[in-house]
Order: sequence, then structure tokens, then C-alpha cells
Amino acid sequence: MLPTLSELLTLPAFAGAEVVSGHARLSQPVTWVHVSEVLDAARFLTGGELIVSTGSLLAQASAQAQADYVRSLAEGGAHGLILELVQGFQEVPPQVLGAARLYGFPLVVFSREVSFAQLTRAAHARILKTRGAVTEPSLAPLLDALAETGRSLDFLQAQLGPLLSLPTRPRTVLMGTLDALLQTNFNMAESARRLGVRRQTMYYRIEQLRAMLGDLNDPRRQLGLHLALELSRSEAAEVVTHRTPDEA
Repeated sequence: MLPTLSELLTLPAFAGAEVVSGHARLSQPVTWVHVSEVLDAARFLTGGELIVSTGSLLAQASAQAQADYVRSLAEGGAHGLILELVQGFQEVPPQVLGAARLYGFPLVVFSREVSFAQLTRAAHARILKTRGAVTEPSLAPLLDALAETGRSLDFLQAQLGPLLSLPTRPRTVLMGTLDALLQTNFNMAESARRLGVRRQTMYYRIEQLRAMLGDLNDPRRQLGLHLALELSRSEAAEVVTHRTPDEA
């Protein structure tokens, strides 16, 4: 689970922080911590952020602009504002505090200079820890769904049928070429480098592929081919390849 603002305030980096408004909402989860001095920070929010600021620009704004700033953060989905009362001002402006209390918006202050880098580093370490390790994107769920519904072979034939009917050697070469092209977004030079062939050879092979498979530029078609190539490497594909003329 994401940490709440209350939990983040217990981290050593946040020592000395004082909550002056929004105590009832300290249990809201914090999705990220942004250091921002601009008064229109709300337009960048996606929801759940904790904003950290010295208030340098806020101190120069009018009373109404100060109140509007807090309102925009609250309505924009931020879950709190941290102000360092050192550079911009030494105490929270009445308009800022009044707006925060009006919206029940968490307002936290530091009466001393703090390292924003340490605050964000500590907070993000805690936030990311709850999300676990980032895994590589996988087509496994789609492959499993096709297999479980008995559609794997039909899908393979629809996407790669002409290639699957070739003898082993040309089938292997052209499917490997197609895979390289898809992996490099049809970068001919990079595909040729990966396959260890000349670019002229790539042009020849891609003409073969287009003749057998049709349009290769359509993103939807490319997605289907990506998935089909993954299937061709699975056990389900073995049933199809074993039916090819040279192995029959």
C-alpha cells in the first residue's frame, strides 16, 4: 500500500515538520512528492501528490492569489503542501492558512531550512518500496488467453500462415527477419546488424515478407505479428510447425 502523509512525516528526513492544517486528512495516500515553486502547479497534478515549496513566489503573490493557490492544489487532487518558512516568509500567510483550513487541506511547515532532496529521496524510497519490483512487460496473459480458449492455432495461421507453410530453412530465416524488424521498429540498418547480414539482403527479405503477409506498416498488424511470433515460440506453435510440408 502507498504510504499516507502521516507515515511520511515519521521518516527521519521529515523531522521537525509541523502540521498546521488538515489533520483529518493525514491518512490519505501519497503517490509522489513534487518540489515546485510555480503558482500553477495544480495543472501538473495527477492526484495524490505532496507539494514541497519554499514559497518564494507565493510570498510575492496577492492575498487572493495565495488563497487561489491553495484552492487549486486542493481541487487538483494534491494530498498536501509543505512550506519551508525561511526564504519566502517566516510565517504562514493568513490567506494561505485560511484557505487550507477552509478545504481541510493538509498544510505542513518547516521553521528551519531543510534539504528538499533528502525529503523527496526518503519519500520516494518509501513510495516505491510498496509497489515492488518493476517487471518487464509481458504478453504472457494474452498468450495464455489464446491457448485457454483454443484459438492459438487459428490466430497463428491468420497472422503467419504463408510463412508457416514454408520449408524449415526459409521459414526460420524469414520469421527471424520479421522478428528483428519488429523489435527495431523496422530500422533496416539495426535489423541487418542484429542478423549479421547486409542491408541489401534486408530489402530483399522484406519484399518477400510483404508479398506473403501484406501490409506491415499498420500498427495493429504489427501488434498481431508480435503476438504471433511469441506464440510461434511456444508449445502451441509446435503443432503448427509439425504440419508443414517438409516435415509431414
